[in-house]
Amino acid sequence: MITTMSPPGTTRHSVALPYDPKAPATARRVAGRWLAGSPVGPTRTAEAVLVVSELVTNAVRHARGPCVLTLTVRGTLLDIAVADRSEELPPTSWEGSGDERGGFGFPLIRGLGGRIKVVPALGGKSLHVALGPYSGGTGPDGPP
Repeated sequence: MITTMSPPGTTRHSVALPYDPKAPATARRVAGRWLAGSPVGPTRTAEAVLVVSELVTNAVRHARGPCVLTLTVRGTLLDIAVADRSEELPPTSWEGSGDERGGFGFPLIRGLGGRIKVVPALGGKSLHVALGPYSGGTGPDGPP
């Protein structure tokens, strides 16, 4: 696991995850613990953990190999990235069938206000989800 500071005010944490059915649970724990002390706030942290779970589950299910989870915090903005070794890109419609085989992840991420970006690369790809500040409700990470 690596935590780095790169441009001022930006903190990044990366962890390599094995191809293992337990990888999503490990990723949830890592993300929850690392984000707990961040300015992202507890509600957005809980939502981020859900996004991490979706992305890593998809990497395990479809890429069938190890992946790297990278969390980047810039103030109250969060970028969640999962890179894998599969060059196969997810469907561009991202509507999903919502049946028992899946198709729930991208609509769920969009429902949380996440912006999804797929970045193809030689020997793999990375999926990025950008989450802005939490904007619903009241409390420590919502409006007064």
